[in-house]
Amino acid sequence: MNGTKEKAKLNYFFVKLLIIITHVILLATVGLNGVYDNVSEVYMLSAVVLASDIFWYIVIGSFKQDTYTLDYLLVLIINVSLIFQSCFGGVHFNLKHFITLTAGMIAYHAGYLFTRNSFRAEKMRPYCYAGLGLLAIIILLFTGDRSMWIDFGSFTVQPSEFMKPLIVLVCASSLQSQQTKKQIGIFNVSPNNIAMILVSACVLILQWWCRDLGSIPTFAAVTGCAVINRIFYPKAKLSKKKIGALATGVLVLVLIAIKLAPSYVKDRLYVDIWADQYGNGYQQCRALIGMAEGGWLGKGPGAGKLCNVFAYDTDIVFSSVAEEWGLLGAVLFVVLILLMLATTLINTPKCYYHGTVAVGVTAVFIVQMSLNIFGSCNLIPFTGVTLPFLSNGGTSMVTSGFLIGMLKASQCPVFIRNIVEIKPSETAERRRESR
Repeated sequence: MNGTKEKAKLNYFFVKLLIIITHVILLATVGLNGVYDNVSEVYMLSAVVLASDIFWYIVIGSFKQDTYTLDYLLVLIINVSLIFQSCFGGVHFNLKHFITLTAGMIAYHAGYLFTRNSFRAEKMRPYCYAGLGLLAIIILLFTGDRSMWIDFGSFTVQPSEFMKPLIVLVCASSLQSQQTKKQIGIFNVSPNNIAMILVSACVLILQWWCRDLGSIPTFAAVTGCAVINRIFYPKAKLSKKKIGALATGVLVLVLIAIKLAPSYVKDRLYVDIWADQYGNGYQQCRALIGMAEGGWLGKGPGAGKLCNVFAYDTDIVFSSVAEEWGLLGAVLFVVLILLMLATTLINTPKCYYHGTVAVGVTAVFIVQMSLNIFGSCNLIPFTGVTLPFLSNGGTSMVTSGFLIGMLKASQCPVFIRNIVEIKPSETAERRRESR
């Protein structure tokens, strides 16, 4: 046993060393090939990145858990993100992004602590419903004319982002809740399933109302995965009728969504971006041109021109990174996020509730990344969805951190054992009865 622990410590030592070496190589690239007016900016960025590595190593080591793989992957990702964001249009330390990344790491640990006890987390479901309702009221009252942002002057907040972890928790389910049925008319249904579907439908309608259409596929994916989990849970009675009804329902909803889509959305569906380079196709044209000019290895840190295009550090950030660091660098960052999501295949969830949490979190990240990357590459209409841990934005960063913390909780759970005290007299009586 001691030998195994020592080996694990040794492995994590090399993991931490590899992370620092990776960051040093990126920082050396910035110093040697970057475009900057003052070398002090490079020194500042380097000092913050390396100090941040050491700081988070100390914090991570203070937690006792089964695995630290996800923690160190996240440290690697956030400081690579800081380096990328500090180089757009010239090398400069991006203090705002550093602050949001720190907030995301704090939210990461909060998400872990909140979700690691599956029994307690499931009992918190009514509060999740209440949280969704409160956020809906805030959106309706304070975001303006069918908007999705609350403007505080120096910064803005997108309340709908906070709905993502709450909807994942609402959609998470234990086997016990699936087997708790109630007779309603001629149907034998689970009240929890009905509540989940109704709340998810309300969230989707709210996103439609506030014109946040880019988030609809994310919420729909989480709900869809939850429905599949609840229909196909272990020992469930499967039927072709259920599968057919589910597929038909999804198809009908997609057709209705396309039919009722606003005119500007339909324009994006059918627009020829090259024929409308200075209209609806402006951002995608510039994004594609930037990626083409960057090639595989990029033009160099700070040498990109996409910094002059609106939303270069949020909605088309994948193209901005590809322009300066090459398509190879942008793809490798996405691969790191996929590896982070894939850790659940190595450290599998220990209970069905945590398994459904992991599925919901993975659905959020996969859909968001797909919408951002495919939109930038003009493979789908442009949606304006952020790329997790890379796009600039505090609300998105905090939400992403909390969601990954929930993913970590599924790998390092805390179980409660029900201990029933039996008096000695009761024990003797039970023995006599057994005889």
